[in-house]
Parts: sequence; C-alpha cells; structure tokens
Amino acid sequence: MAEADENKPKWREWLEPLFRNEQSEQEPDSDVYRLVKDAASRELFDEDTVKIIYGALQVSNMQARDIMVPRSNMVFLRISDSLDEVLDTFAKFPHSRFPVCGEDIDDIRGILHAKDLIDSLLINTRQNSLDLDELIRPPKVIPESKRLNLLLKDFRSERQHMALVIDEFTHVAGLITIEDVLEQIVGEIEDEHDPADDEDLIVELDDGAYRVKGETSIEEFNEYFKTNLSTEEFDTISGIITNLFGHVPEPDEKLEIDGFVCTVLNAGSRKVDLLKIQKSPS
Repeated sequence: MAEADENKPKWREWLEPLFRNEQSEQEPDSDVYRLVKDAASRELFDEDTVKIIYGALQVSNMQARDIMVPRSNMVFLRISDSLDEVLDTFAKFPHSRFPVCGEDIDDIRGILHAKDLIDSLLINTRQNSLDLDELIRPPKVIPESKRLNLLLKDFRSERQHMALVIDEFTHVAGLITIEDVLEQIVGEIEDEHDPADDEDLIVELDDGAYRVKGETSIEEFNEYFKTNLSTEEFDTISGIITNLFGHVPEPDEKLEIDGFVCTVLNAGSRKVDLLKIQKSPS
C-alpha cells in the first residue's frame, strides 16, 4: 500500500483549481418561470415539455452535493484487485465505469472503463492477471458546491461521464454521473437493468408473494396489505426500507416489517426500485 504522502502531489494537481471562486451564473429570472407557467396554463406546451423546461431552470440552482451518490453507497475497485475480483464487480453491478482506489477510498487512483478492460482482455486472450495502473484514466474531481449546469457543460466539453465529488477537506464525499444530471431535467432514465414499467405498483405472484415497486406510496401499501406504516417521515415504501437498512440495500438483502418479509429485488444508487413482499412465517 502506498503511503498517503506519496499521493499528495497527484491530489494537489487534481484539486488545485477546484476551490477557486467560480463565477456563478445568474439565477434564473422569476419572469421566465411566470412565462412558462402562463404558456402551460394556455396549453401552448404539453406536460412533458413544461417539466423539461422547469428541470433545466432548476439545474442552475442545484449543486453536486444535492444529487450525488453518497460515499457510503459508492461501488469502487481497489488498485490491488485481481482480474477475477474486477470481473465479479462488473458482473454484480451494471455500471460501465468504476472509481479505482488504493486501500482507502480517499486515495483515488483513477477511473476504470469497461471498454478499456474489454480491449485489454481481447488483445491478450491468455491474460490471467491484471495491472489496473495501466488501464485507469485520470478522474474528474469536483467540489460539492459545483453547480449542475456548469458540471453538465464540463461533461459535454470534456467528454466525461463521471466525476468524483470532494468536500472542503479533500475527502471523497460521493460521485456523480452525467445521467444523474440529465435526470434532473428530463426525469428518470431507465435502462435494460431497471425493472419493467408495469402498470400496477403491486403485483401478486404465483407463489403467494407480491412484487412491489419502490415508488409505491405508503398509503397504497398500507391499504393493500392492511399495515400501519407511518407516513410522517417518508412518502414511499422505498424511503422506509432504505431508512430501516441505514443504507441503499443490494439485491437479496432482507428485513421484516409489520408482519412481512421484504426482499430487495432491484436497487439503484440512491433508492430501492423493486421489492418482493411475503408474509412473515409465524
């Protein structure tokens, strides 16, 4: 393991420009909001168009800390990981990029792209070991206060898709992707790994269990399952489940709640997407 002092020059090089005072762009004029609202009331724009316009305006008021994947939920590789360990991580988590760290998550070494890994394996088909130092790319590092509209501009101009977010003490606070920013404008972007968008939020399965979407409101959940979950702190079943776990759970993690066993079927970087609900054996 490399000593922390040995990595300081690299960190200084990455971090030097980050905490200079950036010129923040002008706050969106409230007149713009009024114009959009007026146009929407007269049905000059459809609902989706209005949402995108509002989302674009809101992005200039938001910072990286508002939407980043927090440090505790980050999935990362270690520079010492074997080829099997790296492949296992890529198989378990459907991401195209992973941060690579030393023994400590604050010791960021770079970003590993799936494409670079595949290219390396194709070139040397007999390869049974891996040197991540040769494959990682320099990371994009930003402060928590980075405005999302400026970050999106950086992502586009630099052709980057991921940035590591650091706090004022240069500790890693989380990470953020271009998809995270775009979702603030156009809404959630689903891919082939996301659960199917069934019409029903709660579906009874053949084995007597139930498949429940994380976005199901607590009121709907209580009404369907005759439970008494509190609606004071959270609006959705995803919020309650995540809070009880104390972290965003991984698939197959379970807990018992109000007479039911909840098994996580699918979870994103910040919330539970799909649950399997079964009556608790008594």
